Amino acid sequence: MAKGNGTKLIAQNKKAYHDYFIEEVFQAGLSLVGTEVKSLRTGKCSLKESFIRIEHEEAFIYNMHISPYEQGNIFNKDPLRVRRLLLHKNQIRKIAQESQAAGYTIVPLKVYFDRSLVKIDIALAKGKKLYDKRDTIAKNDQKRQAEKDFKIRNLTL
Repeated sequence: MAKGNGTKLIAQNKKAYHDYFIEEVFQAGLSLVGTEVKSLRTGKCSLKESFIRIEHEEAFIYNMHISPYEQGNIFNKDPLRVRRLLLHKNQIRKIAQESQAAGYTIVPLKVYFDRSLVKIDIALAKGKKLYDKRDTIAKNDQKRQAEKDFKIRNLTL
């Protein structure tokens, strides 16, 4: 991928928006090896079941699946290995304090290329109850229906 100005989405964790209230979003780098980056360029990544922990003032992502690169042979790493997130120390401290004190969870939202660098958006999130999930679904349905009605009404004019 040539160095451009845009971003290219690799994977998104849609379930995080369904299961959590997203409070604050941080952008982090991802520490990877060469074959993992090549596999990401083909879009072979999954954020399902992944989570983030802070240990010894460093952030790590667990269960992020990056498929092995097909031409990688001996250089391929374990697809589910623990990967280090690249954040500033003060960001890590802030995230750690918030997650411990207020009962927040740290969840990954999306992985993407920012120019030629692999970035990941992580969020401080609070879990939703079942009635919150139902309320969110109802609001989204109402919004979708209103947009559909608006589109139909504007086409008839």
